[in-house]
Amino acid sequence: MRSEPARLAFTGLLPFIAAMAVIVVASNILVQYPFGYFGLGDLLTWGAFTYPFAFLANDLANRRFGAAAARKVVIAGFVLAVALSIWLATPRIAIASGSAFAAAQLLDVQIFDRLRRGAWWRAPLISSLIGSLVDTILFFTIAFAPLFADIDFFFGMEDNSLGFPAGIFGIAMPLWASLAIGDLIVKVLIGLVALVPYAGLLKLMGSPRVAEAA
Repeated sequence: MRSEPARLAFTGLLPFIAAMAVIVVASNILVQYPFGYFGLGDLLTWGAFTYPFAFLANDLANRRFGAAAARKVVIAGFVLAVALSIWLATPRIAIASGSAFAAAQLLDVQIFDRLRRGAWWRAPLISSLIGSLVDTILFFTIAFAPLFADIDFFFGMEDNSLGFPAGIFGIAMPLWASLAIGDLIVKVLIGLVALVPYAGLLKLMGSPRVAEAA
């Protein structure tokens, strides 16, 4: 039977878990749709605008409850997001998302925890930037590179790889790589913008419930 302190601690994490699941599921759906404005269809997907906020939720949980609690948010968000993504997206997208999510978010937790004693913006900015890089590389490679087309075939689906030619900044490359670079650029920009709500939510949450790690 769950003890009262443990139950209260879990209840405190529920908003972060729910936010994480919603963000990742929305991103898994939106990443399948190119951003068709300003000629950026070969460079950007709608998912780039939502996924960076997963790092915001993770970092807030880390700041409020500590690294161990943030890892619980990642694990719970991972399970919920992958389960819902299998239903709402393709199996290949779900596998790519789950793999990238787990690696990037757990790395974000570790980096944030090491930097948490510095300036308030340093830990969330650096951890989210590195996490976004890892997430982008893993997700777009698994989800859209022809190298992983067998995942689609295994589930009896057509090859959804995006290996046909495209380009960015005048450099020819496969479409999946072009989309990855475009998404990463937007993720970095949104990561910077997200520092504003991060600072505001920090004030609303008050003092951390765990001692700041060295």
